[in-house]
Amino acid sequence: MGDADAPAINGGQKVSHVAVIDQPVHIAVIGGTGLAHLEGYEPVALVNPVTPWGSPASPISILSHNGVNIAFLARHGVHHQFAPHEVPNRANIAALRHLGVRCVIAFSAVGSLQEEIKPMDFVVPDQVIDRTKGVRPFTFFEGGVVGHVGFADPFDAGLAAVVKRCAEHMEGEGVVLHDKGTVICMEGPQFSTRAESHMYRSWGGSVINMSTLPEAKLAREAEMAYQVIAMATDYDCWHSFEDVNVEMVGKYMQANSKNAKRLVAGVLDQLSQLDNSDLVMAKHWAGASQGAVKFMTKPDGRDPEAMKRVEYLFPGFWESEM
Repeated sequence: MGDADAPAINGGQKVSHVAVIDQPVHIAVIGGTGLAHLEGYEPVALVNPVTPWGSPASPISILSHNGVNIAFLARHGVHHQFAPHEVPNRANIAALRHLGVRCVIAFSAVGSLQEEIKPMDFVVPDQVIDRTKGVRPFTFFEGGVVGHVGFADPFDAGLAAVVKRCAEHMEGEGVVLHDKGTVICMEGPQFSTRAESHMYRSWGGSVINMSTLPEAKLAREAEMAYQVIAMATDYDCWHSFEDVNVEMVGKYMQANSKNAKRLVAGVLDQLSQLDNSDLVMAKHWAGASQGAVKFMTKPDGRDPEAMKRVEYLFPGFWESEM
């Protein structure tokens, strides 16, 4: 089962300065490092904000494409130093939201749980099953501020449609895309047992990884549009008696990195043209978390420090009550 974030983001570059970003950043890519090395993207800034939940896993590269700024963040760190359960997901999402990001394309290597999803195929999932163990912090709303946010449809249908349109134009050019599926997100860092792998198949799982949650849940709490693009790197261990290992995952990641970059670049081209649109600005999610939080925890029960953390995500959040 793959879980390296194919391919890598800012190539190990050091933070030498923090430039002033003179225009908003509404679109972000979360994944591995090579995705920031796309043709036609000009470096604008390298920022490393400190959030109430700490620093993100990597400095955030801001690149300009067709006059639109796009943020790139390496989920597991520049050198892949964070295990899946160690990824500072809250800091990652909070930092992007604070920069102005409202639209996130997440990229993840996955193991396939179905015969028809072959290694090097892409999947645009529409559902997820949470098999993490509660080790990972998974909400912004705790410690004196409670919010229950809907998560029935964990990914964004509008963003999924953009990905599907781009993939259709690349059919016959090596890009094979499955337009729906269920991600099983397991704890890791070990791969599945064969019994687990067969169980996940019986549940209707399409692919499996270790990174989609709580990332997608936090993005929803932050009122962001979020869609993962999954790239199959193996058949997990249900398919044969060949064990899944990092060499196998790495081989397919490297072989398919060109197509991964082409697909992500095509999606970003489309989103850049839609910058400031309701889709990119996630207008359909605006207010969902704020309404949930204000409805649940009454003023007398709110912790001041928890309120400050929420204010970082949503400046002016509490002003309407003052």
